Amino acid sequence: MQKNWHLDRRTFLRGAGVAAALPMLDAMRELVPNEPVRRLCFVYFPNGAAMPAEDDARWGKWRWQPHGEGRDYRLTETLRSLAPWRAQSTFLGGLSHPLSRNLLGHLAGDTWLTAGDLRGDVYKNRVSVDQVAARQLRRYTRYPSLVLSTDGGVGYKSRSSTLSFDHAGRPIPSEHRQRLIFERYFAPGGGLPTDERRHQLQRGRKVVDLILADSKRLHRRLGRRDQQKLAQYLQSLDAVEEQIRRNEAWLDRPLPPFDRDHVDLDVAPDVDPAGYLRAMYDLIALALQLDLTRVVTFMTGREDGMGFADQFPNRALGIKRGHHTITHDSHEGHWEQWGRYDRWHAQQFAHFVKRLAESADEHGSLLDQTQVLYGSCCSTTHNARNLPLLLIGGSRLGIRHGHFRKYDDATPFCNLFVGMLEAAGVAVETFGDATGGMPELFG
Repeated sequence: MQKNWHLDRRTFLRGAGVAAALPMLDAMRELVPNEPVRRLCFVYFPNGAAMPAEDDARWGKWRWQPHGEGRDYRLTETLRSLAPWRAQSTFLGGLSHPLSRNLLGHLAGDTWLTAGDLRGDVYKNRVSVDQVAARQLRRYTRYPSLVLSTDGGVGYKSRSSTLSFDHAGRPIPSEHRQRLIFERYFAPGGGLPTDERRHQLQRGRKVVDLILADSKRLHRRLGRRDQQKLAQYLQSLDAVEEQIRRNEAWLDRPLPPFDRDHVDLDVAPDVDPAGYLRAMYDLIALALQLDLTRVVTFMTGREDGMGFADQFPNRALGIKRGHHTITHDSHEGHWEQWGRYDRWHAQQFAHFVKRLAESADEHGSLLDQTQVLYGSCCSTTHNARNLPLLLIGGSRLGIRHGHFRKYDDATPFCNLFVGMLEAAGVAVETFGDATGGMPELFG
């Protein structure tokens, strides 16, 4: 690296009608404090997870939660794709929200990050934990948080299409159209593409094509390590946009009006669910790598068979049932179908974890500085207790990973949130109905 030249952290690569943020480079290092970057990401899947009995000789291998407990737990078929990060993972069993325990799991989905009270006729939700973090961490980044889902918008009470709620308990609209997310958050001014950018899009020009000349000029001024980082970043940017372009063929095509009484709703939509999910995960990883935000929520599907994600099992695995139907069925092979789908979802999530593990800032791996909570607000058959929860990443933030920790009803789910907030450097006295902060997990 050239010792007498420094690059501003907010530098963008620019081209015709477009600009792209840069990752952290050595040339920026003197402008950055030594404190590790602390990030939070929450990934939700609907309708719970398969939980056959642990001692079920035939179907136990499809149990979402591991067998055993403590350090000697054993992963089942379902989450085996996450085995490479066992030392950076903690499974949590027995947790739930006290105000949601007697609700049908679908009703509890809105409360996964809020612990709000949905028992009455009046919608009394609370602020979500991601927004508590975003209020304090936003001073470091361009955007306070990213709120993403597979359906967009807010949905409605008990069938929310967002995980995030503001400090008044109001739902924050989620975003799902990947091209718009890409154009809005990876440009310096945000907002929709400029007229020039729209023209370039129509001509099939990608962001990497448009910023190529500027990147070559910058490349000549960088040291070898930064040149390699820049090349890797441009490859990642190009790969994400290429996947988005493939997805756009179906993502931006509205459904025509139809009479649902005469339609087989189990027919799969014309989608590539794995490609869509992986592209969304890649967008999140890029946003964290560029430090555009330090707080992200992603809802991979709505509760109760709402939205096109319900047909992912059919398209991805050839299972002729929607996800919600699978979770209610009691036919022969029920646990296997559900478990195979849970495994497929975990494989897409493992793609995201791998991206974080292989991406780095000046302090090291993004995964080591990012707490990712993966789970649902249902257990099995929509029971709102013993939620499937996995905390992965954040090893540099003082988390004691490597266990399957089991709790009882005396420990509310919100205790985990208090610990996560503290590990993220967010000062809070409590959150929701928490009674503590899980010192056994957070050092």
